[in-house]
Amino acid sequence: MLALLAAAPLAACGFTPAYGPNGPAKALRGRISYQEPTDPNAFELVKQLEVQFGRPEAPTYALRYGLTVSAQAGGYTTANAITRYVLNGRVVWSLDDIASTQRVAGGTATGFTSWSAAGTTISTQVASDDATRRLMVILADQTATQILAASVDLAP
Repeated sequence: MLALLAAAPLAACGFTPAYGPNGPAKALRGRISYQEPTDPNAFELVKQLEVQFGRPEAPTYALRYGLTVSAQAGGYTTANAITRYVLNGRVVWSLDDIASTQRVAGGTATGFTSWSAAGTTISTQVASDDATRRLMVILADQTATQILAASVDLAP
């Protein structure tokens, strides 16, 4: 009974779940082509976007992006040895209609992760690789959320 009462205001406002049967995510599935990745970070970003929107089957939109990633020291010992790194990332993206080449949506996604540098060389490299993968997931999720928010204005 409480669930029905809670859902009533949402039904009245025209709310449609993004991943529901008539949601905007379903309308975008397989309809976005992605800019060709040029490095491992971009490859991971596109891989994560494909989780959200699928591989391009009949694309009507082209996603273009600029990806920047930078690492900096985030922690030091009293002897000035680095114990932690912070990885910052930013994606500036544009979703363009393929037929008209007009931009239909765009935005910026930012995020950061970090990893410990206090272990062995191998454990530090594995931690760095994992932090990079996590950052690409964060950036892809933010980008996908922004695309979904803008998709209500796109024609099905």
